[in-house]
Amino acid sequence: MLVSGLIGDPVDHSLSAFMHNAAFEALGIDARYELWATRTEELPARLHSLRTRNVLGANVTVPHKRAVMPLLDDVSDAARRIGAVNTLIPRADLLLGENTDAYGFGRSLLELTEGAIPASALVVGAGGASRAVLVSLQDAGVADIRIVNRTPATARSLAAALNGPDRPSIVAAPWSQLTDLAPATQLIVNATSIGWHDDDLPFEAGIVNLLPPEAVVMDLTYRQTSMLRLASDRALRSVDGLPMLIYQGARAFRLWTGQDAPIDAMSNAVRAAYASRS
Repeated sequence: MLVSGLIGDPVDHSLSAFMHNAAFEALGIDARYELWATRTEELPARLHSLRTRNVLGANVTVPHKRAVMPLLDDVSDAARRIGAVNTLIPRADLLLGENTDAYGFGRSLLELTEGAIPASALVVGAGGASRAVLVSLQDAGVADIRIVNRTPATARSLAAALNGPDRPSIVAAPWSQLTDLAPATQLIVNATSIGWHDDDLPFEAGIVNLLPPEAVVMDLTYRQTSMLRLASDRALRSVDGLPMLIYQGARAFRLWTGQDAPIDAMSNAVRAAYASRS
């Protein structure tokens, strides 16, 4: 039997095992996905254990997404730009690092917009999640990308790190400009931690009311947040973070197995597992 798993600390909250084990079962692959709780001092030994023939690959979660990078043989361009690895792929004697979060966000966005690329995007938050979102938006060719954060210097630093030749520029806007930016924003993304465990909003409620009628609203949390409810009240297209989770997992599955992931089986498993915890 082949094995794959999630490296992090903690890992018991993860939905990844439900998703990947459902995929293995749907395709008749003799493999299982496990949860590998790994402390920081255990990380080198854990990576060494992946260099065996029965390991398909692994995912990486907090707090190791950055720490794992110098311990690998190579990392992808996407992982370098995002500054984090969430997927490990054994290849011969090498252990390669990839980040599938930008891919997952992009697939979720295209599903929501039925393939249309928004002309403008506003990302709220400047943490690790927002990096993957911004890279995805750049790669999609979104012309006008803005980021706002309660700490403006963090947003400016992130924009500077991701901007470069031959890709759309990211502009760090002051928080005070949210009201002015909203009416011309076709996509707004909550990439903060607000909404994960409460009904707070990442910004003033009136911002959603200022969005144009063609705007789409994305919240990276896995639940129906106050932000998403406000969007629904206005009949704006909106989505939570579960499709992004599923599509990033599907990309990892493809990298490990060489097979297209059974999206429906993965989605059903994730949603059932999440509902049972809610």
